Amino acid sequence: MASADSEIRPGTQEARQAPEAIPQAVKIIVAGGFGAGKTTMVASVSEITPLSTEEVMTEASQGVDDLGGVENKTTTTVALDFGRITINEDIVLYLFGTPGQDRFWFMWEELVEGALGAVVLADTRRLDTCFHAVDFFERRGLPFVVAVNRFEGAAEYRIEEVREALDIPPEVPVLMADARERESAKEVLVRLVTHVINSRRPALSG
Repeated sequence: MASADSEIRPGTQEARQAPEAIPQAVKIIVAGGFGAGKTTMVASVSEITPLSTEEVMTEASQGVDDLGGVENKTTTTVALDFGRITINEDIVLYLFGTPGQDRFWFMWEELVEGALGAVVLADTRRLDTCFHAVDFFERRGLPFVVAVNRFEGAAEYRIEEVREALDIPPEVPVLMADARERESAKEVLVRLVTHVINSRRPALSG
């Protein structure tokens, strides 16, 4: 997990190089399975009042949405979540949280348009629910990081175990996080920005 020193700070060499690798306004996707904490992460880290399209779950979702492991969840995102955070004086991130249910996956194609990177939130209670997100971004060549969202009562796994279970390549960052905590969520985004820069730098130098 990255330390606070990994933040991209104004005046540092990394900050000076960042504008060359990514534009000032950056679209970031926050994805993952149903109930993984996407809405929570966007809300906790956004410096503006986040836009959320969460709706109360009704009988219409019974037999459609898989509630295994998240039986107490009463709301669901039906379109997207939106927030904004300033990383430093050069970089502002615009966050778009995807809906997690299978029936809304068709919306991902439009949401990902123009995005420079993504966060895949993993829930160790239902690790298989983030397979779709990992595969989606790998197929499109979009840089992403995997953030293992900590839930109370969930089994503890080492990063290496999660990486192996999801078959994540070694160059893709995997880190622990708490979507409820602003600094933890911000650290995930800083790691993503760094990963995006590193992913784009060879192409720029070539």
